[in-house]
Amino acid sequence: MLECKEVTKKYGRKTAVDHVSLNLEPGRVYAMLGPNGSGKTTLMKMVVGLVKPTSGEILYNGQPVGVESRRDIAYMSTEPYFYSWMTVKDVGKYYQDFFEDFSMERYERILNQMDLTMDLKSKTLSSGMMAKLKIAVTMARRAKIYLLDEPLNGIDLLARDEIVRCVLDVIAPDVTLMVSSHLVDELEKVADVAVFMKESHLVMACGIEQMREEKGKSVVDMYREIYGHGGIEQ
Repeated sequence: MLECKEVTKKYGRKTAVDHVSLNLEPGRVYAMLGPNGSGKTTLMKMVVGLVKPTSGEILYNGQPVGVESRRDIAYMSTEPYFYSWMTVKDVGKYYQDFFEDFSMERYERILNQMDLTMDLKSKTLSSGMMAKLKIAVTMARRAKIYLLDEPLNGIDLLARDEIVRCVLDVIAPDVTLMVSSHLVDELEKVADVAVFMKESHLVMACGIEQMREEKGKSVVDMYREIYGHGGIEQ
């Protein structure tokens, strides 16, 4: 469905993503793992078309990502991106104006699951409530690929469970989900493939069951091996 071929992104002398090749397949959940500065966010932004690669190419259904692919790719960034005057209802209308695949009915259903109401103002929301709102408005699109950048940051345990349930509800044979997070153990419960980024490089992309069977290691074990002192070199 989506192919990254030797993708590189440079900002002056700094290389944010360095020759990354990765294929995302439909019906699978990908856990994008790595510390801050490893290139996860930059790679996601290139996939959605917000950032242009310095070299390499990203293809969606065989075509370079661009205006057309954005119709099928939903991205949730780490940054807050709603105007302070907006209510939760305004946020939904805002998305409805921009995305043909946005479903207000689905949005309302997700909000109810997360105990959010339409009259709440975005500027009064706690960090946890804002995270829920961002998830709700992103997952209310009927996209083919969902990219969620740190959706569980600053969220308590019970709220995490709500968010994970909501996200998994959209998974279908023709849908791809990629989630980045520092909460490795949380992602291990739901992901099919673990993608490890380190210092702008792709270190490993491996099926989680395959990792357990062939290496005898969990995702948490592999995370410690890669990012701990003396971890795997690129």
